[in-house]
Amino acid sequence: MKMKNIFVVLILLFTIALKAQDKIYQPERDKINNLVHTKLKVDFNFEKSQLNGEAWITLTPHFYPTNKVTLDAKAFKINEVKVNNTNAAYNYSDNELTIELNKTYTKGEEYIVYVNYIARPEEVTQKGSESIKDAKGLYFIDPLEEDPKKPTQIWTQGETEASSCWFPTIDAPNQKTSQEIYMTVPSKFVTLSNGTLQSQIENNNGTRTDYWKMDQKHAPYLFFMGAGEFSIVNDTWNGKKVDYYVEPEYESVAKDIFGTTPEMLTFFSDLTGISYPWDKYSQIVVRDYVSGAMENTTAVVHAEDAQQKKGQLIDENEWEGTIAHELFHHWFGDLVTTESWANLTVNESFATYSVYLWFEHKYGKDKAAAHMFKDVQTYLQSESEDKILVRFHYHDKEDMFDTVSYHKGNAILHMLRDVLGDEAFFEGLRKYLNDHKFGTAEAHELRLALEKVSGKDLNWFFNQWYYGNGHIKAVLTYDYNTINNTVTVNINQQDKVFTFPLSIDIYESGLKTRHNVWVNSKQNSFTFPFRKLPSLINIDAKHVLLAEFSENKTLDNYIYQFNNAPHYLDRRLALEEIVKHQKDSKTALNTVVKAFDDPYYEIRVFALENLDLFQKYTKRDIISKVEKIAQNDKKTLVRAAAISVLGKLIEPIYKPLFERGLESESYAITGSSLTSLYQIDKESTLNKINTLNETIKESLADAITSIYIQEKDKSNLPFIANHVLNGMFLTENTRTQQLYSEAFKWIAESDNKEAITNLTNNFVELGLKYKKYNFDKMAVNMLNQMVYMQQQSTNINKNELILILKIGMSKLIE
Repeated sequence: MKMKNIFVVLILLFTIALKAQDKIYQPERDKINNLVHTKLKVDFNFEKSQLNGEAWITLTPHFYPTNKVTLDAKAFKINEVKVNNTNAAYNYSDNELTIELNKTYTKGEEYIVYVNYIARPEEVTQKGSESIKDAKGLYFIDPLEEDPKKPTQIWTQGETEASSCWFPTIDAPNQKTSQEIYMTVPSKFVTLSNGTLQSQIENNNGTRTDYWKMDQKHAPYLFFMGAGEFSIVNDTWNGKKVDYYVEPEYESVAKDIFGTTPEMLTFFSDLTGISYPWDKYSQIVVRDYVSGAMENTTAVVHAEDAQQKKGQLIDENEWEGTIAHELFHHWFGDLVTTESWANLTVNESFATYSVYLWFEHKYGKDKAAAHMFKDVQTYLQSESEDKILVRFHYHDKEDMFDTVSYHKGNAILHMLRDVLGDEAFFEGLRKYLNDHKFGTAEAHELRLALEKVSGKDLNWFFNQWYYGNGHIKAVLTYDYNTINNTVTVNINQQDKVFTFPLSIDIYESGLKTRHNVWVNSKQNSFTFPFRKLPSLINIDAKHVLLAEFSENKTLDNYIYQFNNAPHYLDRRLALEEIVKHQKDSKTALNTVVKAFDDPYYEIRVFALENLDLFQKYTKRDIISKVEKIAQNDKKTLVRAAAISVLGKLIEPIYKPLFERGLESESYAITGSSLTSLYQIDKESTLNKINTLNETIKESLADAITSIYIQEKDKSNLPFIANHVLNGMFLTENTRTQQLYSEAFKWIAESDNKEAITNLTNNFVELGLKYKKYNFDKMAVNMLNQMVYMQQQSTNINKNELILILKIGMSKLIE
């Protein structure tokens, strides 16, 4: 499961973490009976959003003899139950179907339970989590074809225990079953499920029955059904089908979005030493999905954010990391599954780390390091350090889907890789996968596999990182002895004491010396010789530790670090400090300009975005350099940043450059060109905006909304209302926040029903999406403000508008 991306700014503004966890022990579910095989026949009642189903479930006792079986079946209507073709007595209550077997069965004896039922997902009462915001298992999207903006679709979402909302099963991650599904759907629909499509039979009533079968066993939460009007774009890998299911308008860019999948399959197969073990690999993009993406075995589902236009993809495929994440789950999660939700991290940390591994392989170490840095920041800013990675005590299983299981687990794997070295780390992963394939495992079994391969005891590492909370926090100080030519590095740990290896690079006379030390107490000191006073002491020089280090570096230290230390973070963190000193240091300014040539594009963008054009030093040469970047940099995002810099100068000489930018395929370049052109020729810019179709206008929403607001163009309030919250809350720019806040007030006081509706809907969407960060409470407060403004207004339709606002509030406080 891929968590939806959480904007760091929003985290900083609204984080009120859930500090106290109820200390309820949550064990692995007892195995009384084991699933063996699941056969389903289903069709759909679109009018009622229900499923008519028949299930044949083959089971066997796990160890002890038993004469009954209990299946999870949430919000069902049970019509008939049989055991081995004979009617059986049963009790159905509290979402559990307990069936009396026709005799006592012993281990190894199989029996088949038949259930005829109606699944009623709209009556499911279980709640979702912060990452999976709903849990009714089966979803009908616009089933009555009432919304012209939405296609009619059916899809399922099983994690954590919602598959039992659409078929009876033992809904636990420590169960494994093979499967076959007969799906009857309208003939115009295509279908997708796990495994291989075996046959399609046209029926006489305008429907078709598709038969999907998978012989390999996987957990019930990984079952998937999807149906709708999709275009299927075919690809292959090693003779296996690789398909991309997208809405028809995205057919032409499906391979631009998903086309790295075959290369990923090769890379992950080689990395794990296990060739992709399943019979096919399909990916489908659905509407109104309840999370980011889900690793259903051979049938991955993605949220509609995956569908990007060509202009976006030219800049960057923002979904590539998610594609890698879900694919790697097919080894860590699908092939070897967590035995309990307490051990969720053995699924999610590996899938999260796979993005680092893929970026490192495909694009180099800088891209991977930049991604890891963002993940670590997400964890550090979530205030979740009191939570343990492997948590047997939690209030609800949904609580496990958080930045600890994902982002912290990712960073811990990176540390573990460094402790063991690449060869032992990856060979240990291969052993873990081979020892437990098509089965389940927990974190201790990962430790044992890595110990077996490496010969190292790893209890110290697992005890503090997997079974302990928090992360390294330390204050660093340096004592220089110029008589003995030594420097003593003092590591003073704050809060908890961690044991860890630490890399220290000392730079003197243009040379670097690496020292590897072992930190194991609250205060450690290490003394090193030098010939000349060091220009820089670089702590955690490999940048592998999950740590917050506090130290005092001078501007000269940071400039030296940027120019000499090799890691992406050395340059990025140094530059973050250097940009603050452009007004009073020409060397700092020149270093920012030097960053325009950095090999990694995000550094170039950061330098351009933070360039101070209005400092006291000469800027002619700098501007000349920016002009060249705006036209020649190989990365469109960098060219767009350079165009934005030139736009700040408000110089008519750049009008031809901005006009050429408007013709670019890149949405980033078009957007920055629009904003920059507006500064010098408002009429041309507005005329250009008026020629754009609605799809392109949505893709350039940030730029266009900003222009409309500056124009005080209240004729476009509905468009502004769709995007005003992004400018208010998802940017760090104070001027932008003020500008958009003023536009919010226009909308709140207006009589524009469409604008009020759009803004209300956006508050509800963001409120539910970022409920974890209390944005729902802020949304309710702001909707209340809007109600008050309407009450004070003279709008003729204010009662109608107030009703819209109150309905929105009700959705946030359910």
